[in-house]
Amino acid sequence: MLLLALLSTRPPYIAAQGSGHLTVGSPAKISGARNASVQTRIPVAVDPGFHVNSNPAAAEYLIPLSVTWSATGALEAGKVTYPKATKEKVGDDMLTVYTGSFDLIANFKVSANAPAGPGVAAGKLRYQACNSTTCFPPKNVDISVPYQIQ
Repeated sequence: MLLLALLSTRPPYIAAQGSGHLTVGSPAKISGARNASVQTRIPVAVDPGFHVNSNPAAAEYLIPLSVTWSATGALEAGKVTYPKATKEKVGDDMLTVYTGSFDLIANFKVSANAPAGPGVAAGKLRYQACNSTTCFPPKNVDISVPYQIQ
């Protein structure tokens, strides 16, 4: 009973952070006219003591942080801009990684025949969190980018 009471009083973001070592905030709503280039920031935070591999990763066998779009509605997906990576020695290797809090910039173009009104672009952020001794299984986080076509 005590466990149930404790679990019900925990903020939901704590449970989300618990096993993945990375959290993704809500992207800002995009607003634009037909044919406009638009972008949004996707806030990301990596738990202290952990890192995720940069994009591109330092070696082919490493899993980079990446964003893919599965349904963009009236938007055409463009380039995702990743932050500048830092170098970190892990074991015998020098890796390029992301740590702490940073933003990804998702670029889109509003389709020429986009209907006016609201919509949502859906995608996934894929990552593999590691600390100085262990890499954990890769995870995917759903991303929803709300938009308004004028």
